Amino acid sequence: MSRADAFGKVNLSLLVGGRRSDGLHPIRSLTQSIDWPDHLVLEGAEEDSLVVDDPDLSDRGQNLAWRAVEAVREASRSPRPVSLTLEKRIPVAAGLGGGSADAAAALRLAGTLFGAAPGDLEGLAPDLGADVAFCLFGGTALVEGAGERLTALPALDAGFLAVVVPPFPLDTAAVYGRWDELGGPQGDGVAGRDLPPALRRIDEPIRNDLTPAAVAVEPRLGDWIADTTRTWGLPALMSGSGPALFGHFPTPSEAVDAVAAISGARAGRACRPVGFGVRIVDEDGEAGRRR
Repeated sequence: MSRADAFGKVNLSLLVGGRRSDGLHPIRSLTQSIDWPDHLVLEGAEEDSLVVDDPDLSDRGQNLAWRAVEAVREASRSPRPVSLTLEKRIPVAAGLGGGSADAAAALRLAGTLFGAAPGDLEGLAPDLGADVAFCLFGGTALVEGAGERLTALPALDAGFLAVVVPPFPLDTAAVYGRWDELGGPQGDGVAGRDLPPALRRIDEPIRNDLTPAAVAVEPRLGDWIADTTRTWGLPALMSGSGPALFGHFPTPSEAVDAVAAISGARAGRACRPVGFGVRIVDEDGEAGRRR
């Protein structure tokens, strides 16, 4: 039996380019892993099974973590049946990369079980989802292309993050589709004075180009951004295609208080940045290898 923690992410910035001939959009994103993990267990079994505490994710054909296991098994040419247990903690359809994090952790676990080389796992990641390649490694990175090109960056000493998820989901494909319909708008930039010092030194625009499209798809998001910004006294930024919002705070207690100050969210957490996307946990429950 092997266990892993799969860590979510926030897009500290997300610049989007026009749709390519393959239907994908090129991005340039400063992406950061956060300590909001799902938990996975993979072990050999008499027959295949997926056990997940969210019934909406129980379809093996649609579950990214299960698809990752099958991809490794196929690449390894092994018929061995397995049981995958997934404990969801990262909110779904929130822009926090929960499904991609689960797929990345499942790749690592299945790679060990089936004896796949690390390079093989990296090759499988892009076909599973745009964020899976990042989540395999995690930390702080500049993500480009359709998510497959990663440039690891030094860890950001950027304080703590308050993350809140409004009480509605957003579909990534719908947000990108509306972004195209709107003519590819840019998101509002964030002034340096509203950023932690570590981000002020980054030579990247801090904005999310999908924000106007997400608000067009779900107008309530605009009210959430305005109200959260007013409550926090600093910009509430959107992660990914939304609707998760986050803000930067210098201390953990301030981040905890910021989350508590927002009522009506379907989820919220005070998070610290972490330097890995997947953490393998040994049989005694101790953190082992970090990837």
